[in-house]
Amino acid sequence: MRVTDSTKPSKGESPSQVVAVGVAGGSGSGKTYFAQALRDKLNTLAGRTVCEILYQDSYYIDQSARFDFDGGSVNFDHPSSLDFDLLADHLAMLKAGKTIQVPRYDFVTHSRSKIADAMAPCQIILVDGILIYHPPRLRSLFDELVFFDTPEELRFERRLRRDVIERGRTEEGVRSQFAKQVKPMHDQFVEPTKAFAKSVIKEVSEFDAALESHFARLRKALN
Repeated sequence: MRVTDSTKPSKGESPSQVVAVGVAGGSGSGKTYFAQALRDKLNTLAGRTVCEILYQDSYYIDQSARFDFDGGSVNFDHPSSLDFDLLADHLAMLKAGKTIQVPRYDFVTHSRSKIADAMAPCQIILVDGILIYHPPRLRSLFDELVFFDTPEELRFERRLRRDVIERGRTEEGVRSQFAKQVKPMHDQFVEPTKAFAKSVIKEVSEFDAALESHFARLRKALN
């Protein structure tokens, strides 16, 4: 496997303690935007890389042999589509101060690249994903668990826009997939994990306050 180092580690030695924060919620819930905004605020404050994001989406199992362009034969919202063992291994390694090789997943060809991206441990690791609280082992590695509780209509609108613009999907295919797979999987696997969260955010009305609250709390963990 060829590796590229797309992550610049913090100056100095590996952090003595790594805080892992899960950011979960349905597809299109606003969790990724929140994680990126929180990372940027923490890194700007510190003037160096003290926070990175580990994305669940990097850990999809290669589906290139089954993918039929508009997705129907592959259920990407079921836990079985993801390599959670590897994700848990990687998060545990980061918390132990070890560098990992994050897989690259191509959402156009639905294959895992032979190229991986190095991620060095830093003081705060945010993990973004819809199903990250489903596997008990992975869930046990989080020091904080955040869940975005966002209305279904808004989540669908965001997913439709993303899949059509960024992933080359058709509007008809996205609508069909949402009805047949995304919504049922959300109801069965994603929504129940809200019970594990220590912080539940109503995305539309509470986003800004939640961002400031988590920023204020996590900045105290910085050396």
